[in-house]
Amino acid sequence: MEQQERFFADSSVVVTGGAGSVGEYLVGCLHRLPVRRIRVIDNNEMGLFQLAERYSGDDRVETLLTDVRSESEVQRVFAGMDVGFHLAALKHVFLGEKSPLTVVQTNIQGVQSVINASISARLRAVVFSSSDKAVNPTSVLGASKLMGERLFTASNWLTPSAERCLLTSCRFGNVAGSRGSVVPLFCQQIATGLPLTLTDERMTRFVMTPGDTADLLLDSMMLSIGGEVFISKMSTVRIADLARVMIRLIAPKFGRKPEDVEVRVIGARPGEKLWEELNTDEEVGHTLDLGRYFVVTPALRNLFAAPAYTYPGTSSNAVKTAYRSDRERPLTPSEIERFLQQPGVLTPEVRTRLGLE
Repeated sequence: MEQQERFFADSSVVVTGGAGSVGEYLVGCLHRLPVRRIRVIDNNEMGLFQLAERYSGDDRVETLLTDVRSESEVQRVFAGMDVGFHLAALKHVFLGEKSPLTVVQTNIQGVQSVINASISARLRAVVFSSSDKAVNPTSVLGASKLMGERLFTASNWLTPSAERCLLTSCRFGNVAGSRGSVVPLFCQQIATGLPLTLTDERMTRFVMTPGDTADLLLDSMMLSIGGEVFISKMSTVRIADLARVMIRLIAPKFGRKPEDVEVRVIGARPGEKLWEELNTDEEVGHTLDLGRYFVVTPALRNLFAAPAYTYPGTSSNAVKTAYRSDRERPLTPSEIERFLQQPGVLTPEVRTRLGLE
């Protein structure tokens, strides 16, 4: 916390997609730091209104209804900012398969708008939130996130080094508790008596808490040399194990016997993988292990006058293998239970019924 306070002291911070699940949590973390201003932009009118209500009376927090697909609007709202976090994105694999052009407009053209605005406004640093779905992508969403990473990396050297905006990416796993993710879906299905829908018994995922995502975003900016991709070391969970633990924990709190909860296997949807990956075999050769994080250094750094990728306060070790969720030890049922009890993972109603609030 002390390092974060020093780094962000008196800074004006812009957060795109700040009304989303991760954005809300990040704004809350920034609000506890001695920043001068937090400018939150989103195209979700109701979410932005609710965020504005939460921070009403605090003139450090600004909320602006803006779509990252409008470059002129992004240029306007980035003016006068010092650093930024780009979280605005379309994020659902299945919907992206049906509407690929919309994904391109938001997740690729929107990223380029943010890059252009960041360089034009001379921000010191911007962090882009990517996804493990960018690794060996099998979906429109994953491909768009990979393109976002590559745009951020390549754009680092568009301006003289003395004026360079550090553009850095970080890869999220599945953020447990975020809207549209599997944990709130399972909570809703168990609470309302619906069958619990499981895509595939073999499916595994890397999972993070909202707190993990905020730490990754903030630390990525503080560690950034420019052009890297930072990755949290995440827990792995079998989705079938997660379902069973949630049924056992939650069903009795809604008057249901766990054995009466139907689990319906519906099959993977278009674009979905049975496992996720944190890095590729090609990236292994330029991936470092910083302890809490992996960092993929830019493959094209030798084409530019790039600095050495060494990180103060960390011991950098070479990574020898790519990390896949089906190859890592999954959480045990007791570990899943502890994971679920962390703040922001279960829905507020379920947390209250479990006595966690």
